[in-house]
Amino acid sequence: MSGGHGHVDTHAGDKRVALLISILALVLAFSETLGKSAQTLALNANIEAANLWAFYQAKTIRQTTLRVASDAMTAQFANQTEPMKKQLEAWKKTIERYESEEDPPEGRKQLVARVKEVEKRRDRSLAAYHHYELASAAVQIAIVLASASIITSMVALVWGAAGLGLVGVAFCVIGFWFPTQVHLF
Repeated sequence: MSGGHGHVDTHAGDKRVALLISILALVLAFSETLGKSAQTLALNANIEAANLWAFYQAKTIRQTTLRVASDAMTAQFANQTEPMKKQLEAWKKTIERYESEEDPPEGRKQLVARVKEVEKRRDRSLAAYHHYELASAAVQIAIVLASASIITSMVALVWGAAGLGLVGVAFCVIGFWFPTQVHLF
């Protein structure tokens, strides 16, 4: 539309760009919040996995110590007394319990299974985090382009901003629902 002095009225276009910037800022807020949450979950899962692996190693050390003591007692004393036999039997039961203990699930076999689940959670959270970071970057650039379009009146910048905004939304969706399905890094 033409104003009274031969200028094009860009007020309506500026309002649409401002609305686009508002929507982009909303997407940015979601991607940043979800990204921080995913990062925190990944760090917590990593700590949990490290703790479980340490517990697994402690069980292995205890189990090995009992095996060595049992083997040493057996080798050293050909004629074992009844108390020695009871001690050896108790050690064998403890060795077996360290290997597999269902309730609580703290045997070596159970610990490995628990660690694998925690590592899956960690890896999923890290994948989501990376997608949210890409979403944030795309949306931040889109906001800059949209802002520049107001100053320059270049429609191509608005289209670029809208396109990058859609890329940002796509990465948010991937991060939320399909973080391990898309591998970029």
